Amino acid sequence: MKKEKEREMKIEIEERIKKDIKKFEQNQKKLKGKRLTKKEKEVFELSILYKEDSIFYLNKKDYFTSFACISYAHGLLDALLKIKEKSIIENHH
Repeated sequence: MKKEKEREMKIEIEERIKKDIKKFEQNQKKLKGKRLTKKEKEVFELSILYKEDSIFYLNKKDYFTSFACISYAHGLLDALLKIKEKSIIENHH
């Protein structure tokens, strides 16, 4: 019974990480076509590397590290989206 519960939990965690990766890829598209400074591009590329690391660790069944990587990737991307959103608003005034 314990082994079955553990297996179900792993499947649930894996699905959550896959969902987060998909959400990251959707949010990533929001920056397509936007002009990024050199530093913003570096942060954007770093977020993609963290997403790729997340997939790497997911495939190794290292769910803890995979989840940490995709969470960090989301944080970087969210920060960029906020910065770009703010600059668009400022440029319209």
